[in-house]
Amino acid sequence: MNRLAGMTSPYLLQHADNPVDWWPWGPEAFEEAKRRGVPVLLSVGYSACHWCHVMAGESFEDEGTAALMNEHFVNVKVDREERPDVDAVYMEAVQAATGQGGWPMTVFLTPDAEPFYFGTYFPPEPRHGMPSFPQVLEGVRAAYAERRGEVDEVAGKIVKDLGERSLAFAANGTPGEEDLAAALLGLTREYDSRNGGFGGAPKFPPSMVLEFLLRHAARTGSEGALQMVTDTCEAMARGGIYDQLGGGFARYAVDGSWTVPHFEKMLYDNALLCRVYAHVWRATGSDLARRVALETADFLVRELRTAEGGFASALDADSEDGSGRHVEGAYYVWTPGQLREVLGESDARLAATYFGVTEEGTFEEGASVLQLPLDAGELVDAARIAEIRVRLLAARGERPAPGRDDKVVAAWNGLAIAALAETGAYFGRPDLVERATEAADLLVRVHLDDAARLARTSRDGRVGPNAGVLEDYADVAEGFLALASVTGEGAWLDFAGFLLDHVLVRFRGESGALYDTADDAEKLIRRPQDPTDNATPSGWTAAAGALLTYAAHTGSPAHREAAEGALGVVRALASRAPRHIGWGLAVAEAALDGPREVAVVGEPASPGARELHRTALLGTAPGLVVAFGAPGSDEFPLLADRPAGAYVCRRFVCAAPTTDVAVLAEQVGAEV
Repeated sequence: MNRLAGMTSPYLLQHADNPVDWWPWGPEAFEEAKRRGVPVLLSVGYSACHWCHVMAGESFEDEGTAALMNEHFVNVKVDREERPDVDAVYMEAVQAATGQGGWPMTVFLTPDAEPFYFGTYFPPEPRHGMPSFPQVLEGVRAAYAERRGEVDEVAGKIVKDLGERSLAFAANGTPGEEDLAAALLGLTREYDSRNGGFGGAPKFPPSMVLEFLLRHAARTGSEGALQMVTDTCEAMARGGIYDQLGGGFARYAVDGSWTVPHFEKMLYDNALLCRVYAHVWRATGSDLARRVALETADFLVRELRTAEGGFASALDADSEDGSGRHVEGAYYVWTPGQLREVLGESDARLAATYFGVTEEGTFEEGASVLQLPLDAGELVDAARIAEIRVRLLAARGERPAPGRDDKVVAAWNGLAIAALAETGAYFGRPDLVERATEAADLLVRVHLDDAARLARTSRDGRVGPNAGVLEDYADVAEGFLALASVTGEGAWLDFAGFLLDHVLVRFRGESGALYDTADDAEKLIRRPQDPTDNATPSGWTAAAGALLTYAAHTGSPAHREAAEGALGVVRALASRAPRHIGWGLAVAEAALDGPREVAVVGEPASPGARELHRTALLGTAPGLVVAFGAPGSDEFPLLADRPAGAYVCRRFVCAAPTTDVAVLAEQVGAEV
């Protein structure tokens, strides 16, 4: 029976025709395990995961291995992007037991969903000190059949240990000056002054930390904080992690110099980085930051936008090479010979020098990842390089393209909405604002039910079966709030309010703590709760930011108090783990600065009012909130009873209204 054929997850659909008798996550699978008296094999991954594809090809598509799995286990396949709660709970167990984690994640459970044996990727035969997957299957089968009491004891102890874990959480108010200064000092110690970024290989784009540093620099004038941002952003933009032809960023670099990426492209990375580069331009006027922000926005629209107006989750790292093999990076890398085939001898020599393509190669089999080691002006005029880029991009478009995971994840679309709305507003690109609005419309139309409860995913306009988690509510609210400020349409503020009301009621615990799942969500062995940022802002810190912004818009004490309560954990982690709480630190900067509230009152068609509005949006004051509308408008509470002009308020004190762009710019920290 093919139980995965009707799923909305492209990852599950990739496994629908395996000889493995897969079950989706659900009570039916565990009931079947109880009926048969066998353990559950839980396999968790995602569609753009390279090693997930490898293990699938080696083991899940192998008839002999599948027969072992089917005979002795109930096999459950989970897309971690659809069920981040399931992934988080069992990944915590894996990391506690083995000291590391990753995907594919392989966990063996009792029929009561209690874990007792863990791993990630297992090879088809013993390799590098690792047992083969068939050996693991046989060992687990034997243990469960012959030493059931020991297995149950181990599983019970693991669940008990997980349940007793408590967060190092101090609900003692928002971080103050000393806390944020300590975070900056900690980041300075971990900063890679040679290559930019933090730590060594593998190196991930530190999007949320960069946002904190930008806000800290804006509030304090710290040149060191701003320098870390600009140097890191330049290094990433010149490195192989950035697609020098088509725009957009790969997931991470396998080295410390941003040279060779892991080639999967994720929606969340590109949404976050698009916004970072737009904010770098806002702070510095950098032409490089402007180009990268716009190219990344165009990549999002060109390659990830779905027919329904949302944004797909990811592009695979792998694609077919010239011989029909599925190879990581095949779509993106070049040899000197391939350059000559497309460009001819003269332009190929120029392109090889400009993009760092060598005979030895920087990747595998003599191929090179395109980089940008030199400025265009040092070699040739920009027009010639632009023409070469167009030709190479067109030739690359003839190659077999990486697969696309086209499910729409609510949280990540919220991040994309914020990025596209702001980038469009900064650079006079109304088309980007329109794409952001269309994605927001899709979330309201498909993901939001009549009670304003949010679904995690959709695909082809069909809503998925899984409830939204905290990051969905928080990131979508963040996107709606950014869209409200850019468009002057107060309905987006209202929708954000509906979502944040659920956060207050369904996701809060004691003393300001937040949970990743709602209080009426499916009960797992532990209710997941993690305030630390990973590839995206944690639901906890994202909620703190959205609650703070909404409170500034509306004056709601409940939302302000909830935001401040949630920031207690940032205070606890600021000096100990600043790299893992970057968005929380950015939100704390906003809370410390106010955040400032700007009401721009004027007819939307008026050039003067539009200029004041754009100036307000360009303000670098941390977490600045902007409302825009005509006199007498009831779109935003900040506009109420105010005649034409721009009003800047901070901590219950308002400056005199102004119609002077230069005065407004000074009040909000904008360059005009």
